[in-house]
Amino acid sequence: MLRSLYIQNYALIEKLDITFDTGFSVIAGETGAGKSIILGAIGLLLGQRADVKAIRQGASKCVIEARFNISTYHIRSFFEENELEYEDELILRREVHASGKSRAFINDTPVSLTQMKELGEQLIDIHSQHQNLLLNKEDFQLNVLDVLASNEKELAAYKDAYTRWKQQEKELKALIAQAEQSKTDEDYLRFQLEQLEEAKLHAGEQTGLEQEMETLTHAEEIKAGLYKAEQLFISDEIGLLPSMKEALNTLISVQKVYQPAEELAERVESSYIELKDITQEISSKVDEIEFNPNRLDEVNERLNQLYSLQQKHRVQSVEELIQLTEDYHAKLTVITSYDEQISKLTAEVETQFRMVKKLAAELTGKRKESAREVEKQMVERLILLGMPHIRFQVDMGIRKEPGISGEDTVAFLFSANKNGMLQQISSVASGGEIARVMLSIKAMIAGVVKLPTIVFDEIDTGVSGEIADRMADIMYEMGEQKRQVISITHLPQIAARGRAQYLVYKQDNDKETNSHIRRLKEDERVAEIARMLSGAKLTEAALNNAKELLKKELEARN
Repeated sequence: MLRSLYIQNYALIEKLDITFDTGFSVIAGETGAGKSIILGAIGLLLGQRADVKAIRQGASKCVIEARFNISTYHIRSFFEENELEYEDELILRREVHASGKSRAFINDTPVSLTQMKELGEQLIDIHSQHQNLLLNKEDFQLNVLDVLASNEKELAAYKDAYTRWKQQEKELKALIAQAEQSKTDEDYLRFQLEQLEEAKLHAGEQTGLEQEMETLTHAEEIKAGLYKAEQLFISDEIGLLPSMKEALNTLISVQKVYQPAEELAERVESSYIELKDITQEISSKVDEIEFNPNRLDEVNERLNQLYSLQQKHRVQSVEELIQLTEDYHAKLTVITSYDEQISKLTAEVETQFRMVKKLAAELTGKRKESAREVEKQMVERLILLGMPHIRFQVDMGIRKEPGISGEDTVAFLFSANKNGMLQQISSVASGGEIARVMLSIKAMIAGVVKLPTIVFDEIDTGVSGEIADRMADIMYEMGEQKRQVISITHLPQIAARGRAQYLVYKQDNDKETNSHIRRLKEDERVAEIARMLSGAKLTEAALNNAKELLKKELEARN
């Protein structure tokens, strides 16, 4: 329940601090006194967008704060999910600075506007005149059926299934598009792959061929060099090996008489053996090196093939060509597997679609039951509201394809005349009739959805007399169902039904205009209701009528 409202520096309000009671209360006042300003301030607490132009002239910021008793609201889960401290006494506060900065608080903890809006929707429902336009909208009419059918779980399950179905459909379309694009690339990929596979590439091949080409190109030079090195080792005249052999024999001959010569002989012998082995290897290399123009042509041709492939595919090595070959293989494997993937995903989409249809049918069944109840209740309520020949029908159909709320179409059809043709409410209903229809819908919904506070902003537009009395009865009864109902009204019949009555008024001085609100005492209520009956000039008859209205209300209450 809304316990109190504090507004500072908002529009024409310098400072306002008002408390509210349970049950049915009314707010009255002349047009332009500031009733809509108060609603605008409450809207900020419900997460609506802030406009710095609403800040009172000369002020640096405006502040709106509301206190609620939420001990019986069963909304503790919101606080747990948002990691906020729960208290039975809730404070919502909104600050809007002239700089454009806006801040929101729940129990003095800074929160986002999204969080404030989510919580606010569970605290207050404001019905303003523009909401009558909702009767034109199919989603509003469908929501009425769902609320009265208590379809929350069924609708959530359906929306989850529908979202998965549409996502799978999207994935299938993307996969088919990829498959079609890949099919156009398949011939190109196969041609490139065949060319690479025909090359029979081997890792490290290019390095070996480049080294072999160097050898073949300089074969004579290499052979001459090796031969010269060999001769330097074995020549009888200058050869290193004959000299070392002679040195070794000399050391062996003296080691019997000179002990250190033995170690030196061993070392020379070791070097001699190593050099002899090197000489033999050089000799074999001399025999291996041959100028082979045919082999040189083969190597050159192979390298040109490798270089050409690298240039074509814009890579730097055979290893990269091998990796490219593997990539082409992988891409072709994917292409050939598209049919299987498409078939599998198509089956999944069809299965999910059947689930969507199944859940949609369950929704349709419950909505049809709800539609019959809506028709029954609306006729009963509207007859009491002065429409004795009312006909109200919920026309339901099936969409060509399921939508996010199901596969049902719905239209509220209406005729206030006995023989009138049923048509869309928005097409045939007058302003007063629409007001009564919306009040009846709100009363039905209120019986199911335990909204703690409902605010009606001039829902009585276009009605008067006995019908106003009956509308007042409905709002009063709603207020007696452990609910707070506040009606902003210009009708004395409705004002008299309130357990409490508040007056919004303006005061002017030389510098500024201020809007105020205060709770009227019983004698003040008589005067205010009399003014609503007769206008600015109070008459004795109007005062007596006001007393009778209030007396009737007091007797009804007791």
